[in-house]
Amino acid sequence: MASIRKEIVIEAPLESVWDAVRDVGAVHKRQAPGLVVNTRLEDDVRIVTFASGLVLRELIVTIDDQARRLVWAAVGGQIKHHNGSKQVFDAGNGRSRLVWITDILPHDLAEMAGPIMEEGLRLAKELLEREAKGA
Repeated sequence: MASIRKEIVIEAPLESVWDAVRDVGAVHKRQAPGLVVNTRLEDDVRIVTFASGLVLRELIVTIDDQARRLVWAAVGGQIKHHNGSKQVFDAGNGRSRLVWITDILPHDLAEMAGPIMEEGLRLAKELLEREAKGA
């Protein structure tokens, strides 16, 4: 199984970054606008539509406010196994560290997932830092 870990430091308070991450129905508005064009919820399932046309059905496994950790799983299409998590840590001085881990099968899907994760983190950083500055 391919395991991908990406992280980024965001110049925004822990609480505001976690609030955006835990808002599972608004990825297209609060974390990755442009990369994700729509997110909708059906019970415990999040349906994420990417600008590329890719649609993923993700079962929300847990939203842990104490650990500031979100976990989801997706299966379907080419994906045999997918487990994703995002966790937010205090990076000091009003900054946050956002860690995104994805475990995915088949292995070759990691070549697609890694760049998507990097772009998602870049967009989240840009948006959340702009919001933190009040712009």
